[in-house]
Amino acid sequence: MSHITITQLGKVATVALNRPEVHNAFDDKLIRELTVALLDLEREPNAQAIVLSGVGPSFSAGADMTWMRRMAAAPEEDNRADALKLAELMRTLAFVTKPTLARVHGNAFGGGVGLVACCDIAIASTEAKFGLTEVKLGLVPAVISPYVIDAIGARHALRYFQTGETFDAARAREIGLVHEAVAPDQLDATLGAQLAALAKAGPIAVREAKALALRVGGRIVDRRRLVDEENAALIARLRVSTEGQDGLSAFLDKRKPAWIRD
Repeated sequence: MSHITITQLGKVATVALNRPEVHNAFDDKLIRELTVALLDLEREPNAQAIVLSGVGPSFSAGADMTWMRRMAAAPEEDNRADALKLAELMRTLAFVTKPTLARVHGNAFGGGVGLVACCDIAIASTEAKFGLTEVKLGLVPAVISPYVIDAIGARHALRYFQTGETFDAARAREIGLVHEAVAPDQLDATLGAQLAALAKAGPIAVREAKALALRVGGRIVDRRRLVDEENAALIARLRVSTEGQDGLSAFLDKRKPAWIRD
């Protein structure tokens, strides 16, 4: 695996997005590697908790530009298949039976926000920035939307899905995207405290507690697969639409899209 690294200390496995040169942006290879890693760790008896982090200046800045350019030129069916792979990653992370913790620093945009929302516990540095900026490209955060709405609620989603505003870690904590926003030099200590708390709990009880919260909260994996199918079709349709094509090409060419008038 070249786009992620996996390290284990005791019973804690850390999966780090490892594309620092592009701020850990998503492409098809990163999506595939991260999905495989999570499935492998699900089966690893010596890993009782999973930490998700990013190497370099950012947690994840969203979609990779080269990948976006390729998908912008692809037909709708290819875009749908591509979106389903991202949906599988998010679903795998959200429903893995072991506790998952996000260590968030730098930028977390688009799919990066999705990863944060999928994790059970999210700790952010106060210098972190967040954004669901897809509408600025003529798109929507379709695949990640169920998990983001689970985290922040429909009321906040209505605002940030439509405006594409960026917001800081304090705001992310206020709306429920992260549990704690701490000084950069306290990030690892705060994460460690959460891991220590988990270590004091019975591992079977932790697994059942997670399943309980998901079930009572209405988060059922089979239902989520159906939603993923609908959302993949939606984003595929928007990517090949006139507005989506203009928005993507404007972003890639560093110009304003047609709907912005000076």
